[in-house]
Formats: sequence, structure tokens, C-alpha cells
Amino acid sequence: MSAIDEARPEVTEAEPLAAEPSAVPLLNRVAAELVGTAALVAVVVGSGIQATELTKDVGLQLLANSLATVFGLGVLILLLGPVSGAHFNPVVTLAEWWSGRKDPQGLGGREVAAYVPAQIAGAIGGAILADAMFGEQLVKWSTHDRSAGHLLLGEVVATAGLVLLIFGLAKTDHLRFAPVAVASYIGSAYWFTSSTSFANPAVSIGRAFTDTFAGIAPSSLPGFIGMQLVGGIVGLALVVLIFTHRTKATAK
Repeated sequence: MSAIDEARPEVTEAEPLAAEPSAVPLLNRVAAELVGTAALVAVVVGSGIQATELTKDVGLQLLANSLATVFGLGVLILLLGPVSGAHFNPVVTLAEWWSGRKDPQGLGGREVAAYVPAQIAGAIGGAILADAMFGEQLVKWSTHDRSAGHLLLGEVVATAGLVLLIFGLAKTDHLRFAPVAVASYIGSAYWFTSSTSFANPAVSIGRAFTDTFAGIAPSSLPGFIGMQLVGGIVGLALVVLIFTHRTKATAK
């Protein structure tokens, strides 16, 4: 073992995804998840509306939408990560619960049962807020069909990559880079996945409430959410495949 390895802090299998002090009351953590997810969806939907009002070029619209999301998500993770872990995503919450289920300090079922509804409620509220800011109808079901098979495959890839990134950072003690790394990944996945990387069941549900650039038809939600859950499982499997050596090293 090198001197660098000896000096590196040990990372256990159940290490939380971000600074999530147990001293922070659950109410504060749930509020952070609700507000953070609402702000994220407001950024995604609002920037999409703004982009379509400024240009008819779909490429420029997507560029504006993705850049706003990158900056907004990075700031939100930096701000709220120390409070709740800045999941803003039921797949991330479920993945953390599963990976730390044997650890008394890990995320418990009570937290999951509080986080997930808060994320969904926040996402819906964020979409409505964005529509209100731009004078759109507050609730108008999206008509953007996204049910094609290649789009569903894109969601598996996008979500698996997100889970692999977050848990890989945790395994290698690099979570301090999460605001930049996660935001950068989502920004790139806007472009390299066919689905433009929703990668988040709560955000997907919120985006069904707006018939604007970032919307998704309610009929497309079951497929997207199902593939996002599959992507989460694939991502966790990749974490085990790639980072098993970290667990073995810390067990010695």
C-alpha cells in the first residue's frame, strides 16, 4: 500500500452520499429536499420556456436549457447538500437506503418515506411556479410524447451513469466534488442521451404538469419512471463491479 493510500480516509460501504449530519432534524432535511427539487424543476422548466421565447432554433433551445440546469443544479447541491444530502431524486434516495440498509447510521425507511413525497411535491410545485413566472397556464398536461424505445434506453443509461457517479464519488472519498461532477454529468447527458436525461422520477412527474419545452406527456411517465428505476439498479450493480476493491481494502 502506498503512502497516499495510507493517508486516505477510510470509506465504508455505507458512507452517506453527502454530508448528512444525523443532528439535522428530519423536518429540515425534508424541507431541503422539497425546496431543492422545486427549484431544480423551476430552473429546468423556466429556462425551457425562456429559450423557446428567445429563439426558434431547437439546438440553441436545448443549449440554453442544459446550461441553466448545470448552473442551477450545482448551486443547489452546494447549498443543500450539507442539510439533506441534496438527493432531489427518488432513485438516489432509494439507492442510498439500499446500500446502507445494514448500517444503523444509514438512511432509514422513515427518511425514505419522507424524502420521496417531498421530492415529488417539490417537483410539481416547481413546474407550476415556472409556468406562473412566464404567464403560462398553471397546470396544463404536457402533450410531448416520449414513449419511443430508444428514449427509454436513454433513461436507463442516464440514470445508471448518475448513480454510478454519485456512489463512485462516495467510494473514493471525492464527494466534495459532487456539485461540479453531478451538474457536469447531467449537462453532458442532456446531449449524449436520446431522452435528454430526465434521470429522475420526481422531476419527470413535475414536468408532466407543463405543456412547454421541458414537458413530458403523462402517458409517457410509466415507461420513463420504470426505466429510471432499472437504471438505478444497473448503476448500483456497476458500483459493486467497479469499486469492490475499496470495500475489501477498508475491511483489512
